[in-house]
Amino acid sequence: MNAGLLVLRLVAGLLIAGHGVQKVSFRLGGHGLAGGTEEFRDDGFRGGRLTAIVAGASQIGAGLFLTAGLLTPLAAMAAMGVMTVAGTVKRPKGLWVQNDGYEYPMVLVVVSAALALTGPGRWSLDQVLGVTPWPLWVVLPAIVVGPVSGLLTRVVLHRPPTATEGKQYAQAAE
Repeated sequence: MNAGLLVLRLVAGLLIAGHGVQKVSFRLGGHGLAGGTEEFRDDGFRGGRLTAIVAGASQIGAGLFLTAGLLTPLAAMAAMGVMTVAGTVKRPKGLWVQNDGYEYPMVLVVVSAALALTGPGRWSLDQVLGVTPWPLWVVLPAIVVGPVSGLLTRVVLHRPPTATEGKQYAQAAE
């Protein structure tokens, strides 16, 4: 079980962190902070640059903490928050990833929740620090607050498309 949790943490955590690196740099196929800023603006978010920095830092931090098994419920909460935002962006395209749908963000949300519920396993920094198992009164709010914070972020930072963007979107949908 501990080996399985370690593999799950390593893969999911590093992928989440990698997404953050892409948002703010040219590493891992990213387009730099300017590219991350433009991506958020194209996706209908206010505050492009700041949004890209915060999202990138959240993904990097959450991913690395999950990888290390450090403060696992809080790391999972942050990961679920940013990946819920990603899911809301991709929701109009349907579920499946081949259509750029929300399948992949949803998997990362579920994996993060599962890690929060099971704990990071024996080979983790939580174990070294003696803070595991986490009590349910910490874990359950974390797995609720993560996605809810992502949905609230989307609502607060969403900007309606301009008339030109609305026309372009309608034409692309036809």
